[in-house]
Amino acid sequence: MTRLPRRLLLALDGFNAAHPWDHNAHYHRWIMRQLLGSFGTALDVGCGTGELARLLVTRAAAVEAVDSDPAVIARAQELTSPETPVTFTTADALTGVPAGSYDVITCVAALHHLPFADALAHFRRHLAPGGTLVVVGLWRARTPADHLLGAAAIVPNAVTGWIKNKGRTACLPASMTAPVRPATMSYSEIVHEARRILPGARVRRRLFWRYTLVWHQG
Repeated sequence: MTRLPRRLLLALDGFNAAHPWDHNAHYHRWIMRQLLGSFGTALDVGCGTGELARLLVTRAAAVEAVDSDPAVIARAQELTSPETPVTFTTADALTGVPAGSYDVITCVAALHHLPFADALAHFRRHLAPGGTLVVVGLWRARTPADHLLGAAAIVPNAVTGWIKNKGRTACLPASMTAPVRPATMSYSEIVHEARRILPGARVRRRLFWRYTLVWHQG
């Protein structure tokens, strides 16, 4: 695949740095559309500053939200009204998830920080019968198709950043200030492992360097 000229890449990097926006929050409304009606309990893994947890509670009776970063959890608590039925907990996603089963489990841009197969199996054990697991994750580009989709996102990414910022001074959203670890699994590896552990899982490539996974517990 032909690479973009270095000068153009530097210009795009500079533009994107001046017009940052949250690629993960972009998919929050999509996640809500995967969840039908109201539900009882929800678990948000890797909750960050709580944007998705606060959306989930508009449909859920109660939400448990966990993240391994205590500073991020503290910020999530500051941003959430005490009357809101969301509990934010500093915890490891595999060992510190509050006991019980959940009607909905969400995990956005956190799965690549965890042992993939172990995490999916763990989520499956915590999902109530009839429950729904929704993942938005990152994958490592390796194939021509991967690189083509990444290239196709470059212009929409810049345009979206410009629209969301509308010329204002650059300011990173709170959920974008946490350390970022690059993904290591390819899309094909993710699909293979996900369908092995969660038969019938729907996995799709998405724009802005993300994939989605939806699975319903029978």
